[in-house]
Amino acid sequence: MVDRAAGAPTLPDDWPASPDTSLTLNRMGSFDWDLASGLMHLDGPAHHVLDLPPEEYDGRRTSLMARMPSEDAARLDALVTQALKNGSENYGAYFRIRRRDGSLRWTHSQGCVRRDAEGRPVRVIGIVRDATVELADATARFAADNERRWQTSVVEATTAALAHARTVQDVIDVLKDVHGLEIFGATSLVMGLLEPGGRIHLVAEGPEEAFVPGTRFTRVDEQYPMSEVIRTLAPRFIEGPRDFSGSYPVLWPHIEDLGIEAAAYLPLIAQGRPIGAFGLLYNDRSGFTSAERNVLIALGSTIAQSVQRAVLYDQEHDLAEGLQQAMLPRRIPDVPGAQIAVRYRSARIGRDIGGDWYDVIPLPGGRVGAVIGDVQGHDTDAAAVMGQLRIVLRAYAAEGHSPATVMARASAFLHELDTDRFATCLYAEADLSSGVVQVVRAGHVDPLLRDTDGSCRRIPVDGGMPLGLSAEFGRLEYPVTTVELDPGQALLLYTDGLVELPGTDLDDGMQQLTALVRNGPRDIQELADHLCEVVDERGGDDDVALLLLRRRGALTPQSGGRLQQYVGQNDPDALRSARRMVRSAVEAWGGRARADEIELVADELTTNALLHTDGGASVTVRVLSGPQRRLRVEVEDLSSALPRRRDAGESGVSGRGLLLVDRLTDAWGVDPRGSGKSVWCEFAVPDR
Repeated sequence: MVDRAAGAPTLPDDWPASPDTSLTLNRMGSFDWDLASGLMHLDGPAHHVLDLPPEEYDGRRTSLMARMPSEDAARLDALVTQALKNGSENYGAYFRIRRRDGSLRWTHSQGCVRRDAEGRPVRVIGIVRDATVELADATARFAADNERRWQTSVVEATTAALAHARTVQDVIDVLKDVHGLEIFGATSLVMGLLEPGGRIHLVAEGPEEAFVPGTRFTRVDEQYPMSEVIRTLAPRFIEGPRDFSGSYPVLWPHIEDLGIEAAAYLPLIAQGRPIGAFGLLYNDRSGFTSAERNVLIALGSTIAQSVQRAVLYDQEHDLAEGLQQAMLPRRIPDVPGAQIAVRYRSARIGRDIGGDWYDVIPLPGGRVGAVIGDVQGHDTDAAAVMGQLRIVLRAYAAEGHSPATVMARASAFLHELDTDRFATCLYAEADLSSGVVQVVRAGHVDPLLRDTDGSCRRIPVDGGMPLGLSAEFGRLEYPVTTVELDPGQALLLYTDGLVELPGTDLDDGMQQLTALVRNGPRDIQELADHLCEVVDERGGDDDVALLLLRRRGALTPQSGGRLQQYVGQNDPDALRSARRMVRSAVEAWGGRARADEIELVADELTTNALLHTDGGASVTVRVLSGPQRRLRVEVEDLSSALPRRRDAGESGVSGRGLLLVDRLTDAWGVDPRGSGKSVWCEFAVPDR
């Protein structure tokens, strides 16, 4: 047991240094606690720290614990008990002690546990000191750390959010977002962009329904806060209604009823020149601390960089989009027998413009060519390649080449360009009098056919490689698929942006598009608008082009269908394409039973024209209406020499062509023309 009269205990040599060695002795005392008796001796300074006169202390630790708040006493008791049980030699804790006047004082205690030979704790000696100043300093440091953390979090959060903003409107949306305004602690914001001539364009107008008339466009030399900060290149902090009304008497009457009590206007400066101004409006603030001002000024610099980047992006996108629009057809021609709707939508999020395009090409004989395509990439190069490709496709089609030849020559053209781009494309050539549509596909998605009852189905089209790639790998074969378009039916051509959905495969996208067409408006113009609305709502990363071609039944000529193709000399591809055209037309027009005969005769007449004349030949196949439905094949050339039948003999290898024509046809003949002749033949075919 320790005798209290023996004086203050002597601290051991290995006692840990005080956390704050600058503390004076009258703010630090010592204690000696005998665990066997439970008595705790305090020296004079300890009594002073604990504000406990010696005559009022009975020497028991429980008396000291009673003068602590219950949560502090429980925490200190648990800490000491743990140190005694787990073999610790030292412990330390902060706690509050209630002074005689009822106030609380922060105190710190450190104890050193002494044990006997068997390791049992027998004595605790230590110090007790006033921690008021220390904790006040710590609190200040904690507040400063919190302030720095707040500043860092505001700048980092705003910078991270603005990193995804591409357009000026994106920047405004980020800053006006509910969480964005919460970060600033503001009620609303305003933003103006500086235009040539010193005009300021207000692009974000502050509180909803609080637009001030006449402020959509202001000037730098006018008495407005944004004008001032752009003019002076210095921020303006408005710290109260009186400051606001006195400095800006023109603006204040319009916002007085909005409860605006303070505002911070910042110049947006990029590359050393002003590009606009940004303002935050507050309803519950009377001033700004230096830290808040520094944060807002730093934010102004971050916002300025984002705005400048967004302005450049908008300008470049508008330029590229204008280039693309200039390369698309300015108007869609009126095509007798057809109703046509075209649409184009560009993706503005995360992308530049793309190389999607459409085209409608009037062709001789009441035919029309419909093109839909997509150049690889999303930039101005893709748009430029698209423009060139559209022109050559139109030129090849207008020259009278078959759809397969048009596609093959376009692929060769793209391969010869100084570009690494390829393109997918689908070309459909329709004879509106007969409804026969010849379709060729170069790596593109299949078209859809909507029936008169609204039902919709996918049309499988045999395809070749994308344009450019087929020429590079020497695979220029493009098979022709023939479709018969009845009056009232519509063909839908589109780019993959219409069916490619995030998280789904192409088949799912096709099914959704089929359902949209099936359930959409019957009028194709309204249907095109409906599909574009779905695209706008869905968003997406790709452009969309679509073309709807509907055959009008009322304008179908009574004479039936007609298809024509020119075959040049030394052009085997055109000759093969002409054969496919004849067979496709015959099968589509109900003459499948005689398709082999008709194809053989047409090929014989065309070959004769190419072998025995100096130029090419024009092959025409059409349906004749009358008491008996007939299919007529005509081959025209520029030679006036008439064909004649010859006896080939038993060993002859030629001379049997006209004999075959005579035996296989129901009628044939030769019609002289002013610049040549036409050899024709007819075949009876059943009504469809």
